Amino acid sequence: MNTISFMSANYVARQLNYHMTRGWDQGETAANNYFMPLETFPQRFEDLLKEIKSLGFAAMDVWLAHLNPRWTTPEHITAAQALLKSYGMRVVSLAGGLGSTPEELEAICMLARTLDVPILGGVCPLLDKDRECAVSLLKKYGLKLAYENHTEKDPQEVLERIGDGAGGFIGTAVDTGWYATQGYDAARAIRLLGKHVFHVHLKDVRAAGAHVSCRYGEGVVPLYECIQALRQSGYPGAFSIEHEPELFNPDPDVVASRQMLEGWLQ
Repeated sequence: MNTISFMSANYVARQLNYHMTRGWDQGETAANNYFMPLETFPQRFEDLLKEIKSLGFAAMDVWLAHLNPRWTTPEHITAAQALLKSYGMRVVSLAGGLGSTPEELEAICMLARTLDVPILGGVCPLLDKDRECAVSLLKKYGLKLAYENHTEKDPQEVLERIGDGAGGFIGTAVDTGWYATQGYDAARAIRLLGKHVFHVHLKDVRAAGAHVSCRYGEGVVPLYECIQALRQSGYPGAFSIEHEPELFNPDPDVVASRQMLEGWLQ
């Protein structure tokens, strides 16, 4: 069965006591500021892992606000490695903004290699600015870049960004919720993207036109059809459960969604 992972960006509003009133950047800034101090990092990162583990997960996607190369020291990384091992938690991807300069992308690549993470999942401005450099870094570190759809209206726009795939180093992280937000059938997108799907952020949203995530089955994303499309394509990767509410703790919804997903995968 495919690995089921927990997207740690689900806790974007956690450091704001689930009162995120000024959008994503507010939550991302608060998370970076909370995890940055070395003296408190080990306990705070352990609390994060403990909560994720308690929800029934043994794999996660580490959101870069929780372990960011902009502020990590070797001591941060050593502590994170030890805690991940202690909790038996495998990291299937690093998630978030993947750098707009060669230096930023290389720092993320180095972190991924240190943590034995095979996939970078998110948006990567450097891919547009200097594709040759981005591809060179991915090849140097043996990593796959899974470009995540957000503003793209359909999979054709994503395919244009992927281009020739750079020999298998560039593909996509399908965010089912964002396709639905754009009014596009996520299952159809998966079928059209085929072998280019490197990772999946499995998300439900309340309605097209607004990106309000929810528990599986309470929104408009045809999630079961998405799973079927992925299985028919032979997708071997992880399913990352993603749900990022601004005003409440997602834990109960995530557990219910995980149980539903496990049923679909049986």
